[in-house]
Amino acid sequence: MEPYSIRSSPHRDAIQAVQRAALAAVEPSAAVHRLVERRGERLIAAGRSYDLAAVERVWIVGAGKAAAAMAAALHSILGDRLSGGLVVTKYGHASPSTGPIELVEAAHPLPDEAGVAAARRMAGLLAGGTGRDLVLAIISGGGSALLALPAAGISLADLRATTDLLLRSGATIVEMNAVRKHLSQVKGGGLARLAQPNPVIGLILSDVVGDPLDAIASGPTAPDPTTFADAWAALERYELADQVPQPVRERLLAGVQGGLLETPKPGDPLFDRVQNVVVGSNRLAAEAAVEEARRWGLNALLLSTSVEGEARQVARVAAALVKEVARSDRPAPRPACLVWGGETTVTVRGTGRGGRNQELALAAAPALDGAPNVLLVTLATDGTDGPTDAAGAAVTGETAARARALGLDPAAYLANNDAYPFFEALDDLLRTGPTGTNVNDLLFLFAFR
Repeated sequence: MEPYSIRSSPHRDAIQAVQRAALAAVEPSAAVHRLVERRGERLIAAGRSYDLAAVERVWIVGAGKAAAAMAAALHSILGDRLSGGLVVTKYGHASPSTGPIELVEAAHPLPDEAGVAAARRMAGLLAGGTGRDLVLAIISGGGSALLALPAAGISLADLRATTDLLLRSGATIVEMNAVRKHLSQVKGGGLARLAQPNPVIGLILSDVVGDPLDAIASGPTAPDPTTFADAWAALERYELADQVPQPVRERLLAGVQGGLLETPKPGDPLFDRVQNVVVGSNRLAAEAAVEEARRWGLNALLLSTSVEGEARQVARVAAALVKEVARSDRPAPRPACLVWGGETTVTVRGTGRGGRNQELALAAAPALDGAPNVLLVTLATDGTDGPTDAAGAAVTGETAARARALGLDPAAYLANNDAYPFFEALDDLLRTGPTGTNVNDLLFLFAFR
């Protein structure tokens, strides 16, 4: 008998349909069209009306993994009223249908020169505003790395080194972005500051738990409640203050001492002309997954869209939940589908390859060992989990036994943060390719009779 997996499950179609429904609900083009429309010479964004007849030019700027699809949607909405623009997306995420909007590809999660050059040109495009232009800023996950314009005295190498240290430290995205906002000219409200006095509409696809505008892509159009002191505290919390490049230390300490201009804060009048709209989020994806699961006859529950913490610790909780369903039909009777959303972190101690979703799945394998008819599926909604071509992985009660039969020790692979080759050997990686969207991660727990 073939080991229980997505491929062998009689519920395979339902399992895959649930994942497809989650991604479809946050497809960037559809998300933009739901909240933005043109009615003659009026542009309507989330109920607010703008008179295009009073606007000289309409510019599209922004960055993120979903930037190409969002730009294409705005091109189709605005038509001949679109003057042009520039957006940055991740390598391999480009779309050919953005019209007069220039699309630049750059690196993620570590910034590169292409992203810096694009940000510099974007700043030039926005310079010298008269107040008679309209700027639409499209923002999605990945924008922190893709839109990189270092502050004075900070080099690209400094940004890359600092970002890499933060990524490996286990810091949350909010903590990471507190640092990155204070090393940038465009993050933390900087893009809105560059665009003044022109009005700005920020169209935001959220990839941060709770949808805090200041943290999504480091909040280029949002007021920044964090300070230089918060950024420095984050470095100290993860023992990075002595590891980051000297220019980063010097800048943050100068800011703590009051010697540098802070990022624009809540209440700053420059945000009176900024409208920020969340067009898609993890909750929308999770709710769509639950609805689809119910259509397939599964007893589905959305447990949370605020899951955070170390991936391997979250894995143990997830395994306990799905085993409880298998044993006692709680908190939902079988056949069941429990859905989580959020973003875990990984403290990298080894030299292996993987991502937070794969690490969570790997940590769950021993915890699920021997549990009958259960399945855990992790999904990075952008289709790329960490620096890999996988979106996540699938784990059943037989995964650990199958691994041992191949001579693979789950504990050893987990200790080395080496989830990718582990699941590749088992043929249990989830590969979607770039999805064009990015709204945090999803975790699906299935239990069948």
